[in-house]
Amino acid sequence: MAINVIGLLGWAGCWVLLLGISTYAPNWVALVFMPYFIYGPYRVLAQLKYFPAAFLMLRILRTYPWTVIRNVPHGLTKRPEVVSKQYGWFEFPNPASENQQLPLVFAQHLRTEWWARRMAPRAKPHLKAEIETVWFAGDPRFIGLVAAPTRRGTAPRRLHVVEQRIDGQSGLRFTDWGATPDDIERGRRAGVYPVHP
Repeated sequence: MAINVIGLLGWAGCWVLLLGISTYAPNWVALVFMPYFIYGPYRVLAQLKYFPAAFLMLRILRTYPWTVIRNVPHGLTKRPEVVSKQYGWFEFPNPASENQQLPLVFAQHLRTEWWARRMAPRAKPHLKAEIETVWFAGDPRFIGLVAAPTRRGTAPRRLHVVEQRIDGQSGLRFTDWGATPDDIERGRRAGVYPVHP
């Protein structure tokens, strides 16, 4: 969150500062700053898009504790049972049935480049090794937060929201995966509003 705030203030502040400099400087200075004047507002809007995800991460962490999981199945291919856009997936065990794996997907492409480079089938072994162990907070039936371990493995980093995307028309309900009313309520506290509980 601190990096998001610094980025937002930095991009907006530099734009205002350069605008002030260009009003008192010769015309050629304004031409030199022109790429920043065009790109700066785009970056401010891009920084604003990170805030909802950051607040969602906070809600998830207030609801679910971190767990460390090794050798989580993952991929960049499209899952046929998942509806809507997807930019990669992880499979986590269903808390109600350890034998059942449920896919959670990256539903937005913002900040997924780091993950995609390590999840790619042709990724180099040292890159794949960085996500052999992942930190997970959430419930695979609803929503979660995935993170890579630090180099020492003592804390999470590179946090990203992963979501369960069920087709509402399929008739499948969270209770079919063993979700109790308490589980559904925890999911709501984390930011999930199921159509069919």
